[in-house]
Amino acid sequence: MTLTPPPFDPELAAVLEMIKDTLPPQLTMDEIEATRNGLAIQTLADMDLTLGGAFEVEDRIVPGPENAPEISLLICRPVAPATDGPLPVIYHVHGGGMVIGNNRVGVDAPLRWAKELGAVVVSVEYRLAPENPYPAPIDDVYAGLLWTADHAWEIGADAERIVIAGASAGGGLAAALALLLRDRKGPRPVGQLLMCPMLDDRNDTPSSHQMAGLGVWDRTANDTGWTALLGERRGGPDVSPYAAPARADDLTGLPPAFLDVGSAETFRDEVVAYATRLWQAGGVAELHVWPGGFHGFDGFAPQAALSQTAQAAQLTWLRRLLAE
Repeated sequence: MTLTPPPFDPELAAVLEMIKDTLPPQLTMDEIEATRNGLAIQTLADMDLTLGGAFEVEDRIVPGPENAPEISLLICRPVAPATDGPLPVIYHVHGGGMVIGNNRVGVDAPLRWAKELGAVVVSVEYRLAPENPYPAPIDDVYAGLLWTADHAWEIGADAERIVIAGASAGGGLAAALALLLRDRKGPRPVGQLLMCPMLDDRNDTPSSHQMAGLGVWDRTANDTGWTALLGERRGGPDVSPYAAPARADDLTGLPPAFLDVGSAETFRDEVVAYATRLWQAGGVAELHVWPGGFHGFDGFAPQAALSQTAQAAQLTWLRRLLAE
């Protein structure tokens, strides 16, 4: 049976048309290196992380997992916070399909939130697949979180008010981090903000088939990312929930979650299913399915009306969470 894809929002469809040559829907293994070195990643080096002087910025090298390399944390602290005392932390995990990116990818969103809320941003660098398959990425993300909690006082932060956040692969790693912290009885984040998260290595939902060859990060690209992370285990019976959170049998005892996703993207159905299972487990979750949104639309087209609505919802949730 042919699955008809839902339409893109007209304003976003125009953006997709403009970026289709530089950001095609598909990604294969032999294209990973070129994509890593592409213009989109290179221009991140020129980003003003201070937001016009609002933040002081530091790259700090901290211990990595046991018997593994050190990791880099990008730490952005408000120069003139509105309140005295330790500030909340947004612990950010970047996207890139497990195979692309660095701790500057997508950090513009948490910086915007932090400017509004008076928070410290800590963005973690993690080893990329396929050179560093599972569990290297989540191990690095976990090590960075432990350092952040243990050394919060050094960066003017409150270890009791850490929100973990990420988009795409970063959203999947943030969800996995929440599971890992629960199971290892580590620091408990006050919330998890999962934007279009990459959750399920099986890649066999109706939305993954509907959007094949369309938008951003289609089913072929998703196969590439999961295969890079898991190798031959991808889609099989022995995949850890710390690699693919959709595999978790138990979603009880997790921090409150915000999840959002576009209606016209590969991850739609797995994100809706994950939110549903959080509710079924007695958890707290807020879910938004943005009509006509493609994968990562609010990052690629931040001025679009739908993007503005999505960004406002994220900020509203964070403000409410941190006020509790």
